[in-house]
Amino acid sequence: MKKVIILSFVLVNTVFAAFSQSEKFTAAMTSALDEMKAAKTAEENATVAAKFERIGDAEKTQWLPYYYAALIKTNAARNAKADVDKLCDDAKATLDKAEANSKDNSEIYVIKAMIAYAKMGVDPQNRWMQYGAEANTNLEAAKKADATNPRVAMLQATSLFYMPEQFGGGCSTAKPVAEQANKMFADFKPASPIHPTWGKEMVDMMLSNCK
Repeated sequence: MKKVIILSFVLVNTVFAAFSQSEKFTAAMTSALDEMKAAKTAEENATVAAKFERIGDAEKTQWLPYYYAALIKTNAARNAKADVDKLCDDAKATLDKAEANSKDNSEIYVIKAMIAYAKMGVDPQNRWMQYGAEANTNLEAAKKADATNPRVAMLQATSLFYMPEQFGGGCSTAKPVAEQANKMFADFKPASPIHPTWGKEMVDMMLSNCK
């Protein structure tokens, strides 16, 4: 009887500790996400990315902190005018940490595609074959992993939106895909309040410009 009581006590304490850790993680992530939404400058975004990485380093087995850090770094690379390859490589190294904790993840494949597009943008004429194919491969993998992920259609629409019309891009081809993404965003239910929900603003921008 005594052993049963001790075992029950240990189990209760283990569950309580795990619950407390989960609450702590969610609180830290929620705070970092709020800071990410409020960040305006490159310095502010870098600070938030570092915060996400610290959360990831502390948690060890969570993919979301490294995912958001990689997302911030990828967006920085896409907006940079110099050292784009270096920034992409840094974003990929961070994303690798996320992938180590979550294999075959649709959201991670989306960021991989974004990194490929950023690298292609350095020299589109000479890089489109390598990195365009890499982006498409990752988008197909993202769709296969989760057909309901609206960020897949959003990124496909974005690629078409910025592609020159003579190469099959522009509003005429981007709009139907953006409309599909819009419907998917309306139906999408994230796994938790700290899981990815971003991307709708890009769809709204495209639809506004492609009336």
